[in-house]
Amino acid sequence: MSVHHKLSEALAHRRAGVLLHPTCLPSQHGLLGNSARRFVDFMTEAGLSVWQTLPLGPTHADLSPYQSLSAHAGNQDFIGLEDLVHAGLISETELDGAESRIQRQSVIATACERFFNHTEGRFHGLTLAEFEAFRTANDDWLEDYCLFCAIRKVYPEGSWLSWPPELRNRDPVALEHFAATHAETLRRLQFEQFLFDFQWSRLREYAHERGILMFGDIPIFVAHDSADVWAAPHLFKLKVSGEPEFVAGVPPDYFSPEGQHWGNPLYDWPAMAQDGYQWWMSRLETQRHFFDLIRIDHFRGLQAYWEIPAAHPTPKNGYWAAGPGADFLDACFQQFPDLPLVAENLGMISDDVETLRHHFRLPGMTVIQFGFDGSAANPHLVHNHHRGDLVYSGTHDNDTTLGWYLSLDEHTREYVDNYLGHSSEPMPWPAIRTAFQSVCQLAVIPMQDLLGLDSRGRFNTPGTITGNWAWKLDWGSCPASLAGHIHHLVRLYGRLP
Repeated sequence: MSVHHKLSEALAHRRAGVLLHPTCLPSQHGLLGNSARRFVDFMTEAGLSVWQTLPLGPTHADLSPYQSLSAHAGNQDFIGLEDLVHAGLISETELDGAESRIQRQSVIATACERFFNHTEGRFHGLTLAEFEAFRTANDDWLEDYCLFCAIRKVYPEGSWLSWPPELRNRDPVALEHFAATHAETLRRLQFEQFLFDFQWSRLREYAHERGILMFGDIPIFVAHDSADVWAAPHLFKLKVSGEPEFVAGVPPDYFSPEGQHWGNPLYDWPAMAQDGYQWWMSRLETQRHFFDLIRIDHFRGLQAYWEIPAAHPTPKNGYWAAGPGADFLDACFQQFPDLPLVAENLGMISDDVETLRHHFRLPGMTVIQFGFDGSAANPHLVHNHHRGDLVYSGTHDNDTTLGWYLSLDEHTREYVDNYLGHSSEPMPWPAIRTAFQSVCQLAVIPMQDLLGLDSRGRFNTPGTITGNWAWKLDWGSCPASLAGHIHHLVRLYGRLP
């Protein structure tokens, strides 16, 4: 298996990137407008050429991008309303009045009505022909997603399991009747996805013009309460009632003595294999449209995953079940020979998982924070890095590097200082500098680390359900010299594109 072209092209030169989810951007009127372009401009000034995000899908109330309502749809809250003013779909007065989420929805509904009622059907690049082309290109998921969201609005309590049986079980006559009686809502939901796709595509073009690649993330599993599971229950290990028969998690380990119970339904991999994993091929096609690089979260689940019986949901009652392994990845690369995959291989990774990754020559991940367990053979220590892998100071699931450093015991902190070098620079800059020094072709630094934030900048704490996914970038706290300092280090260590 040769290195796939797009990935080798993207990582043919040393690069530096930044990890920042779009929800972290400050904006009064949506993210995919001036706010996102300002961040791209900052990256350009800093010499950063890869923008890594978390999954882009619409979220549940907990705001986790890893438990989305859809494996394909974009988060409608990202839509930049100011760009709708420039397109002529809404007025400045209407924009100024869109301060709450309900007001945002009302403004988008107004834009939708004008878009479809305009006699010429053109609003500065947004045309009816392009809308129809978008619908055609995404017909394998768009209709089901919009139906799912429309039904959720009518029955907001509980998951799709609580819907009337004829809708829960997708009776064709019932769905056709619902669609006919909620046609306006369905058209607005389709319009929202069209706007998201249009604005994200323009943002990606804006980034490409400045030499910046977009790097996305695919959670290996999907939420049970999602359009994906409702629309294709036969592809998941579900009971006749639609409830999960088995759920995903991880076994007890050093970091989690009780293990973790994620609750995601597990795939029926043999059922998926019958048509060559077309459900996954469609999902990958969507992400290829959005991104230049794609990470598969929990890659080890393709080799073997922790299966927990839903009737006995304690994680330690689970067991390892075989994943699709090479058969699945062969299908992926037969369908997309240039698929730009990166494997998230953090945590307790067995030799067979690494054998699978190396067979397909997929880059893995190293994290500076994970290197200091006392072993000189630790793969996260920079002297053990490999050129084809990626290096991070920390990830979205970790404390900030400064917060991590301050939490260390005195002995470990002394070890970190000795290894990174007794620098006059305050932490986290010694860790950032070390990541940039690594032989790894791509070094990615969370924006919170570039800002030198302590634990108050932490974005997510796994295993907790409150206080996550809420951190916001404040340009006012961003030193004027920051971009220049980053650019100096990027150039010093040969990472300018």
